Amino acid sequence: MIRTLAAAFALILTTLPALAFDTRAGAAFVIDQTTGTVLLTKNADQPLPPASMSKLMTLYMAFEALGDGRLTLNEELPVSQHAMNYAGSTLFLKAGERVPVESLLRGIIVLSGNDACAVIAEALSPDGTEAGFARLMTQRAVKMGMTNSTFANSNGWPQAGHLMSMRDLALLANHIITDFPQYYPLFAEKEYLFDPTEASNRYNRNPLLGLGIGADGLKTGHTQEAGYGLVGSAVQGDRRIIFVLSGLATADARAEEAEAIVNWAFRQFAQRPLGKAGQRIAQADVWMGQSKSVGLTLEEDLTVLLPVLAGDEIPAEVVYTGPIKAPFEAGDKLAELVLKPEGLPETRVPLVAETSVAPAGFMAKVSTVALILLERLNRGPEEAPEAAS
Repeated sequence: MIRTLAAAFALILTTLPALAFDTRAGAAFVIDQTTGTVLLTKNADQPLPPASMSKLMTLYMAFEALGDGRLTLNEELPVSQHAMNYAGSTLFLKAGERVPVESLLRGIIVLSGNDACAVIAEALSPDGTEAGFARLMTQRAVKMGMTNSTFANSNGWPQAGHLMSMRDLALLANHIITDFPQYYPLFAEKEYLFDPTEASNRYNRNPLLGLGIGADGLKTGHTQEAGYGLVGSAVQGDRRIIFVLSGLATADARAEEAEAIVNWAFRQFAQRPLGKAGQRIAQADVWMGQSKSVGLTLEEDLTVLLPVLAGDEIPAEVVYTGPIKAPFEAGDKLAELVLKPEGLPETRVPLVAETSVAPAGFMAKVSTVALILLERLNRGPEEAPEAAS
């Protein structure tokens, strides 16, 4: 039987919700990476044209190739006519020239080079084509849990079937930050001069870099169909947030909305320590054990992201399937503490056995069974289940 208990916690019943952020973006997703708390969703699982924000997938796969030796930073890759033919944001690459991988990566991150993406794609494609690499991108995305993403090219050039959701883009950003910390500082570069003859083509389009709000990535995007978008991240103190915006009308609107979201996420929420590892939260009944109950304790120190206006009490309950059958060992996961701060998703925290409980001896088991039979007899025939006719 699933049982719930009011948590023996100093935190029950009064929380003030955070003020919601009413974004102008057509779709948005904001998550506190440090705690995994989702702060904002708006059409977050709808597959939409991602424009250049989808270049993050090409970059992720390039970083993987660097990690397993399929690419090296100093290796020079050839530029095809197909890559050269791309318009929009480019490095002005020429067919037949060879470009170091490091230059291509910085050209994608800082300058949003469509042509540089195609060069990387053709090098890593199973059949040497960008389309082949796009199919590989889709397969890799599925394995990463990005269930609303399909790719038709490497750079987000408008093409039927090239779609990503805001949640998927945030997941991808989190993977880049977490899996490749050695390359992530590239996303904070405000300028990169690849071609001295094109000196004006050197500035990162991320409007938050240099504002002093902790922004250090990741990628802007814009097409007529997608509008203006941004996959961003910022860190302040011990917290990092990741956010994705899409469908804004102008570059100025994108800059204003992105800065406002960063300020809101850091100023309206704060981390709160709620308990220490080993702290008893509740007590659960035990079945067929040498003890009739067991304490349920926190497995680790508990820190939760809460609205800054939250009081000292939070709705909470302990959920477990019980009574819990012995034997089990101290530290075994037996239950969950479910915290339900108003205006935020619930947080589930594992609770573990405070002590080990051995199985009951033979006589204790006989006594328990006898008590159950006696209880059933005392219920009387009116409470017994109907016999089959």
